[in-house]
Formats: sequence, structure tokens, C-alpha cells
Amino acid sequence: MSRTLRRVMLVLTVIGLGVASYLTYVHYAGFGALACFGGHGGHSSCETVQSSVWSKVAGVPVALLGLIGYVGILGSQLLPDREETRLATLGLTLIGVGFSGYLTYRELFSIHAICEWCVSSAVIMTLLLIGAVTRYVLGPSSAVDPRSNGRAHEQDLPAEYREELAHPHA
Repeated sequence: MSRTLRRVMLVLTVIGLGVASYLTYVHYAGFGALACFGGHGGHSSCETVQSSVWSKVAGVPVALLGLIGYVGILGSQLLPDREETRLATLGLTLIGVGFSGYLTYRELFSIHAICEWCVSSAVIMTLLLIGAVTRYVLGPSSAVDPRSNGRAHEQDLPAEYREELAHPHA
């Protein structure tokens, strides 16, 4: 299951990367390229959200921050499946969900407009967090060989344990 979950998470991350790339492009190219359904005060809801005071953090567009976040998540998923990389994915997705939650709060209660692209990114990030928690709890997909009665493979053990296995103390 962990291998399938990892693949699903990679697909979700690439989709999120596409959404964040599109929103970053629209921010810098101008809102004419923005495809949105909702209307708000003569503008699309997405344009209202993307041009609001909350669309930047310290002058950096939140779409660009999302793009950087998805790149980090993708990088953590492409590294070898180890506890540290699963924890990195978990941490990055947790930050992403927290930031998406804050931005969704601003959309609902400060801007009074909803950007469908932003909501899709928040949903993707939430699914990634669920996947990251599951992967972290389950552990590596190849650490235990079902034919080995639950024993871990030697190469998946930390170095100090491998050393002790190679040279046991008498």
C-alpha cells in the first residue's frame, strides 16, 4: 500500500505544482489569463482574491510561496523512502495545510470571495497531508519482507545496528 500511496501522492503533488504554477504565471502575466467561474464586483472571484492585500506575504505572492512549497514536497517525495524524508514530507504538507487554512479564512471572512484555483490547491494539500501522515505511520514499503517473518532487511537498518550485526560482541 505504501508504494501505491507514494505514487498517488506524487500525482497529487504534480497537479498541485501545476495549479501553483498557473496562479504564479497569472500573477506576473496579468489577470487577463485567469480562468475563473465566480464573479465579484465586476471581477472574477479569483482576480479579487489574487489582487487583495492578502495575496502577498512580505511582497512575495502567495502563489509563488505555494509553488515553492509544492517543489519542496515533490523533492521530499523523490528522495529515498526513509523516515527522515517521510517526516520532511509530513512537515511540509502540515505547513501547507496551515497556510492554506489561513488563506481560506481570509477568502471567506476578509475578502468575501472564493478563488476556485486556491480552493483546489487547499484540497490537494489536505489530501497530501493525509497521505503524508499515513506514509509516516506505516513506515517504509520495503523494510519488511513478508518471507522473513517480520524481520527488517539489513540494509534498511541504521548504520550502528548493521555494524553490530556484522561484528557482534562476545
